[in-house]
Amino acid sequence: MSSNKKYWKSVEELKDSSIVETLKQNEFVQEIPTDEFLGDKDTLEASSTTRRDFLKYVGFSTAAASLAACEGPVVKSIPYVVQPDRIVPGVANYYATTIANGFDFASVLVKTREGRPIKIENNTLAATNGSANARVNASVLDLYDSTRVQGPKKGGASISWSDFESETTTALNNIKNSGKQIVLLTQTYASPSTSKLVAEFTEKYGNVNHVVYDAISESAALDAYQAMYGERGLANYDFSKAMTIVSVGADFLGDWQGGGFDSAYAKGRIPLDGKMSRHIQFEANMSLSGANADKRVPLTPSQQKLALAQLHSLIVGGSVNANALPAKIKESVQKAASELIKAGSNGVLVTGIQDVNAQTVALEINKKLGSKSFDPKTPIKTRQGNNKSVQTLISDMKSGKVGAIIMSGVNPMYTLANASEFAEGIKNTSLSVAFTSKEDESASVAQYIAATPHYLESWGDVELKKGHFALMQPTIRPLFDTRQFQDVLLKWNDNTSSLNDYIKATWKETILNGSSYNQALHDGSFVSSMPVVEEVTEEIAQDELPASDAARALASSVKTSGTELTLYSKVGMGDGQQANNPWLQEFPDPITRTSWDNYLTVSKSDAQAWNIINENDSTGALNGSYVNLKLGSTTLSNVPVIIQPGQAKGSVGLAFGYGRSAGLKDEMKTGVNAFTLYKDFNTVQSVSIEPATGMHEFACVQLQNTLMGRGDIIKETTLEIFNTKDKHYWNEVPMVSLNHQETPVTSPEVDLWDEFDRSIGHHFNLSIDLNACTGCGACVIACHAENNVPVVGKEEIRRSRDMHWLRIDRYYSSEDTFAEDDAKKEGFSGLFGDNGSLGGFGELEDPADNPQVAFQPVMCQHCNHAPCETVCPVAATAHGRQGQNHMAYNRCVGTRYCANNCPYKVRRFNWFLYNGNDEFDYHMNNDLGRMVINPDVTVRSRGVMEKCSMCIQKTQKTILDAKRDGREIKDGEFQTACSAACSSGAMIFGDINDKESKVAKLLKDDRMYHLLESVGTKPNVQYHTKVRNTKEA
Repeated sequence: MSSNKKYWKSVEELKDSSIVETLKQNEFVQEIPTDEFLGDKDTLEASSTTRRDFLKYVGFSTAAASLAACEGPVVKSIPYVVQPDRIVPGVANYYATTIANGFDFASVLVKTREGRPIKIENNTLAATNGSANARVNASVLDLYDSTRVQGPKKGGASISWSDFESETTTALNNIKNSGKQIVLLTQTYASPSTSKLVAEFTEKYGNVNHVVYDAISESAALDAYQAMYGERGLANYDFSKAMTIVSVGADFLGDWQGGGFDSAYAKGRIPLDGKMSRHIQFEANMSLSGANADKRVPLTPSQQKLALAQLHSLIVGGSVNANALPAKIKESVQKAASELIKAGSNGVLVTGIQDVNAQTVALEINKKLGSKSFDPKTPIKTRQGNNKSVQTLISDMKSGKVGAIIMSGVNPMYTLANASEFAEGIKNTSLSVAFTSKEDESASVAQYIAATPHYLESWGDVELKKGHFALMQPTIRPLFDTRQFQDVLLKWNDNTSSLNDYIKATWKETILNGSSYNQALHDGSFVSSMPVVEEVTEEIAQDELPASDAARALASSVKTSGTELTLYSKVGMGDGQQANNPWLQEFPDPITRTSWDNYLTVSKSDAQAWNIINENDSTGALNGSYVNLKLGSTTLSNVPVIIQPGQAKGSVGLAFGYGRSAGLKDEMKTGVNAFTLYKDFNTVQSVSIEPATGMHEFACVQLQNTLMGRGDIIKETTLEIFNTKDKHYWNEVPMVSLNHQETPVTSPEVDLWDEFDRSIGHHFNLSIDLNACTGCGACVIACHAENNVPVVGKEEIRRSRDMHWLRIDRYYSSEDTFAEDDAKKEGFSGLFGDNGSLGGFGELEDPADNPQVAFQPVMCQHCNHAPCETVCPVAATAHGRQGQNHMAYNRCVGTRYCANNCPYKVRRFNWFLYNGNDEFDYHMNNDLGRMVINPDVTVRSRGVMEKCSMCIQKTQKTILDAKRDGREIKDGEFQTACSAACSSGAMIFGDINDKESKVAKLLKDDRMYHLLESVGTKPNVQYHTKVRNTKEA
């Protein structure tokens, strides 16, 4: 090769050179049809040149193109293992996509770095479901799960896709000829293109039955809605339009009917012009909704039915027999009814009782009120499961009527209460295929495992609400040899087009009505203005029709025996499909503050009657008794118990999603499987409870349950006082004595240090509104993902060594309200006696039976007078010009003086090396899992102190981007991971030196206070006094 080289001494020699001519001709070996491509929309959208190829062309610099010109077409821009689209090293790309895993449905933005998706963010442009909860934020980690199935399998051995396709097609044709059923058992896809594919599959193979199965069913609500409105969907509520909200057993801030109601609810909770919504909650388990309610009435599930029936008779009319309700509850129900009647169209009632009559009663009440919050034109489509058809399927399988069962997005062997019958039935089929990304419980009983990609590697579409669509696009090439269920359906249907083209064609035909597909793909969502053609599926048989007098039928259906168990899903785990996700396992439950477990929640009085205890061991960690739960012939053994304030007496609660046994690492096999008690898809069961031996070790991150009357930590007031009294009455600035004069602690007179001039440049503040914060925890996971926070495991959390940079403290009142706690503490006199502080403080440690609850996100407060900075012997922590408290990890020697001196207890110490360490076998211990690491943030080593950095990498990037563009920074551009993840608007981040910014205005708001202001640390995190609407009608 070297002998052929030709050297030129000067440019002149190049004139008329044949080599130069050849190079000119060859400059672009493959012509790039840019004009055609960009000039004409139809050509652009119909072109066989894919979006990916086009990005490949335009992503190169001229230099790259000229370099490659002699060699022929460009294949790879940078030699990555997985070829990216367009990459500028160090710059993040964002793609809009949609998660639709059968339980969580949301429009999201995916942040990719060097071709790797590393973080999920809210898609603020999306008209529907644009906010990601904790599970959606954590779903990016599932992409890099080392236990994923890496290719198709048959009987445990790997096979090729071509073998898989030919064998299954032959089997399907044989079954078609035998006349037996071919059953597609799938999650709710709510996808127009998938529905069309299934219809074509049905046409081709004849006797096909598509059974939609939701692990946690909403079938009763779907039936009630279908009976009243003629369409199978869920009622769509907008809580921002409601001034009075009554909920009977519906945790609408959690996962009730698919969730996603919290951001609208929070809008109405912030007092504006002296008004805010009022929320009354009737429930058995303490839920997020109950914790945020202005008034919470604990009652058992059977009492909830009577209360709902009584509400119906008081609002709509008619008589029901609700005499079984205790007088106190009856009075609360009557007050709630009069408040709803007074609110009229500004009122709304929701219920979570899984009973078609109960759901019908709720719809009738909202109809009578003429509720503005309820929109019958856009029902929610993200739950389509049908209980009856699932039960029919199992009996058909057992009787041998089913020839083939093809499962996708479901795990019936884990989520069915009668999973053993399903296992028996599947043996009678001649073809069973499980489309799954993990070798889970159901994959182990199927003949074929079809490896499916993660949603971040997939194409798809979803109808979230009627007329509200979303698109799913891949953000990375598939990491393994995987295929989507829809890809294989295309093959079985003998359709040669790609899934992407098929979706595009379907959208152009039925949805877009002339709008741009590429624009919809870019935005991730599309709202159709034309009436949507309904799916081509036969009329769905309903489980049951509501009675003609639903309220009376509901009241008479109440039968109780034994203890009433309410099954629910946790905001951190959902239905358990992400059980192998260490971020979610370590995510503390917002109510109990316990991670790595599910447990039976029991009221204090029941616990005493059953001799159940919760106690702290010598390290301070929480331990609890075990019980056995019996339901008919089913026994769930060794269920750990947590004594839960606010739990209705005579009722207990247990969370779904735990107790998985296959398709996950041993460390993740936590808790017990509540689905075994989910008989007939009813979340309420009558169980008998007997104590078992032994004590369970809990990983609880907060052992102090009450505020002990320290009203300055979470300041709160009532709406009435807020409207009528001066701010000095309900938000007093602490006073200190200066020369025997009372002086406010905020005065520069009482400072130890001289003030810096902070008015130049940026000065960052984070504002947290305690009225809007629902405690959902999305910010906690977002912080984990952005800042490479390590997972430490259950044993370390028991030693109080959790590494969360951001925690959400949850406090209960010891008396009925926090105000009574404060009054009790102020009333102490002396050490002993009735009002003695010794006994009194002991009493204040115990939460009330039905306490008020408050949530408070706490992270490093970035104090302007930070006590941590003055004690660090090596200057590892110092204050920046922009108000952030910096950590130089390389300087830190781990004296931990700073943690001792921090009044907020927000500094975390790396006791061990948490990455690349077999003792901590989580995602940071394998190469695949480490792909999720954010390259902008240092991964800390052993012996180093770490804490919230107020996302300095994000603030600096915003400043540099604006500097490069030569423009001013607009308000809202500065974000931290937590403020960007907060869909309820509780966290607002910005620059207080920009006087027009939202955060600068909030700093001057009457409700603003700083945490532990009396210490004089001058934090840069501001809180806003919690206002409760206690006004009864």
